[in-house]
Amino acid sequence: MNQLEDMQTFVRIVDAGSMTKAAEQLGTVKSAVSKRLAILEKRLGVTLLTRTTRTHTLTETGRSYYQQCVQIIDQVTEVESGLRQQNSELTGRIRIASPLSFGLTHLAPALRRFTEINPEVEFDIDFNDRRADLVEAGFDLAVRISSLTDSTLMARRLTVVKNVLCASPSYLASHGTPLTAQDLDNGHVRLKYTLSPEKWQMLDASGNKVSPRISSVLSANNGDFLLEEAINGRGLVFSPDFLCYKAIKLGLLVPILADQLVQNNNGVYAVYPQTRHLPLRVRSLIDYLAVYYGETPYWQLPA
Repeated sequence: MNQLEDMQTFVRIVDAGSMTKAAEQLGTVKSAVSKRLAILEKRLGVTLLTRTTRTHTLTETGRSYYQQCVQIIDQVTEVESGLRQQNSELTGRIRIASPLSFGLTHLAPALRRFTEINPEVEFDIDFNDRRADLVEAGFDLAVRISSLTDSTLMARRLTVVKNVLCASPSYLASHGTPLTAQDLDNGHVRLKYTLSPEKWQMLDASGNKVSPRISSVLSANNGDFLLEEAINGRGLVFSPDFLCYKAIKLGLLVPILADQLVQNNNGVYAVYPQTRHLPLRVRSLIDYLAVYYGETPYWQLPA
């Protein structure tokens, strides 16, 4: 009987939140996972999980055993990783979650370059703007653009993104170019990203926060689509610079009210669960992305 595999199965059950999800991540069936846990508890002579029909809860003994298992698994992984590192080649699969537009436009080319250098690394990527639970879904890391409020994750900032309020020349010609946040109340319309706040937070001439009354003519869950609609003169768009920088450089969009935006900067982070050992291939990828983007990314617009 492989005690390390028993520990790994138990940790996966706890991290995944259910035996069904643990079985999916381990590539087996729920009954096999349940049987392995029962055998483990019988061998140890303790109850690790209090189970109901839908959920399970760690007992005090189970919580202590879980913490020790994580430490032991990490130590074993570190030893094996160190031996592999002596051969210098990076191998294995990396599961990544990434926002759709950023992932397709900026992460994908970086990963292609990384695999040119490390051809034995394989990527499994989930492009989705909705945030996945990294532990439950079994991701190695995620790329997130935010202020990071999840304290259960470890994070490294890769670069920075600035939000830009912009519109097409044709839209500004027909609606007027707003010079203050209050001007947005006068007949202007916006294109709204589905997950964004209902109101824009801006600054008035005195530096006070205001929320202009500006109606939405279109909502969508994809920034690339909204950008194209803005280029076509449909309305104002609040867009991250990694999406709109080319259109602005080409004169298809014009930035406005840059000095009156509130919290127009966000970090781009590589995040991963703090309870997991970070394999060499993942650490190397994070290091590579930090250098690839840099503190002044190639999409950053002149001030």
